[in-house]
Amino acid sequence: MSYFRNDIDAMPPYVPGEQPQLGKFIKLNTNENPYPRSPSVDQSILAALQQGLGRYPDPLATAFRQRAAEVLQVDPDWIVCGNGSDDILTILTRSFVGHGEKIRLPYPSYILYRTLAQIQGAKWQEVSFLDDWSLGEEFSRATADLKLVFLANPNSPSGTRLSADQVMEIADRLPCPLVVDEAYVEFADSDCLSLVMQQEKIIITRSMSKSYSLAGLRFGYLVAQPQIAATISKVKDSYNCDALAIAGATAAIDDQLWLQETRGKIISTRERMSLRLRELGFHVTRSEANFVWCTGANVPLQTIYEQLKASRILVRYMEYPDWGNGLRISVGTDDQVDACLGLLETMV
Repeated sequence: MSYFRNDIDAMPPYVPGEQPQLGKFIKLNTNENPYPRSPSVDQSILAALQQGLGRYPDPLATAFRQRAAEVLQVDPDWIVCGNGSDDILTILTRSFVGHGEKIRLPYPSYILYRTLAQIQGAKWQEVSFLDDWSLGEEFSRATADLKLVFLANPNSPSGTRLSADQVMEIADRLPCPLVVDEAYVEFADSDCLSLVMQQEKIIITRSMSKSYSLAGLRFGYLVAQPQIAATISKVKDSYNCDALAIAGATAAIDDQLWLQETRGKIISTRERMSLRLRELGFHVTRSEANFVWCTGANVPLQTIYEQLKASRILVRYMEYPDWGNGLRISVGTDDQVDACLGLLETMV
């Protein structure tokens, strides 16, 4: 006998990338930033720790919202914070989608979107990317039961991005909010932030995990028009960001010089890595994220993944029914990438 909802019993668990607990690995499988965080993060966390942890944190993460608002050139009431961008995505799903209502997702993309629909007891519709990683008219088609649309931009696993004009065209046709998940946008050529000012249906979500090297801290946020953000805030947990995370994230977003220097290193390595992978016979899509998507090779991709893992280098092998399989390889330091490329040269 099960005491759980049928939706929960039936759903498969979300499976994140491998996080080895023992031994030393080169981790190029979960899109973490390979460089140390801004030094100001540690200083701010220590200062917050010295103030003590006996009181609840600021429920609105006001310090972060004020500094982020300056960086993004919006007002603080346009920003809602969460315990990582996954928390933000959960809050959005709970805010807009009822049991039996529909969420639309691109495919292949971030698999958590489907999990959130299942937890909510919602229906989901996956619309496949076209061969050039664009989305056809079906993605923006209005239906009566459609309550929310997710769009990872840049997308994972492809690293591709739709232009702001394309995103606005999609939003204008939809009858519901469009969540533009910009977890990787700091590595892209441009973003969709300005669209939020023009269209209330567009909500931007961002993460401090990738670009700011704070995956272990858990902090994310969204940007929406204030009347939308205020109602979303009613759905979040009262204290969903702890005091240390607020302090660290605020210090991180304040250090824009660190961000630009780190971004430059990752993009430079990404381009060199993409070129070499193509020379080795892989098909590599043009990435605007901190990873590359590789298909096609002289050796089966799963075999390559297993051989790399046996040599203590982790990449992500991903299979998509009706689409195909591929290797998603995160951009590490130059030394880490060179180690991976060196092994691949012996395999293909």
